[in-house]
Amino acid sequence: MALVIFLALVAVVAVYLISLYNNLVSLKHGVARAWSNIDVLMKQRHDELPKLIEACKQYMRFESDTLERVMQARSQVASARESRNIPALGTAETALRAGLGQLFATVEAYPELSTNEHFQHLISRITELEDSIADRRETYNDTVNLNNVRIEQFPDVVVARAFGFGAARPLHFKEAEKSDVDVKQLFS
Repeated sequence: MALVIFLALVAVVAVYLISLYNNLVSLKHGVARAWSNIDVLMKQRHDELPKLIEACKQYMRFESDTLERVMQARSQVASARESRNIPALGTAETALRAGLGQLFATVEAYPELSTNEHFQHLISRITELEDSIADRRETYNDTVNLNNVRIEQFPDVVVARAFGFGAARPLHFKEAEKSDVDVKQLFS
């Protein structure tokens, strides 16, 4: 009888530990999925920015340093994104948003450009991507927070340490990065 109780207790503990492990695996993959969602949107934005720059170049011959800053920031974002360097990504995103804000403000001096249908489409597409990235960043940070809390809670911490589950890094951006560029106001 004691052996049956002992085996039942061992089975319950084993099932519980397996459940904890599976939940931690699910959280780890949730963080990876949330990152992938951001990555896809950043890649799409990365692909759209050269089109925007080309449209601007046709009109803005004397604003090459503004265009160059946007392209350099675009390159830094791509590099940080590909290497999954979260702190560098935050810095690069801030530079990119600042460059885009400056570009959008500079466009006011070029009425032909601001009324160009192709340019308007590109601005709309990039703004849509920016909004989606902001939404996905929130989801990513929520998922990271949930993962990080779970791997620190008892008894999850025991399983997490035993199987090498680690904390994920949230995406942090400077205050300037958190505010949206109001594209419509720039073209009013």
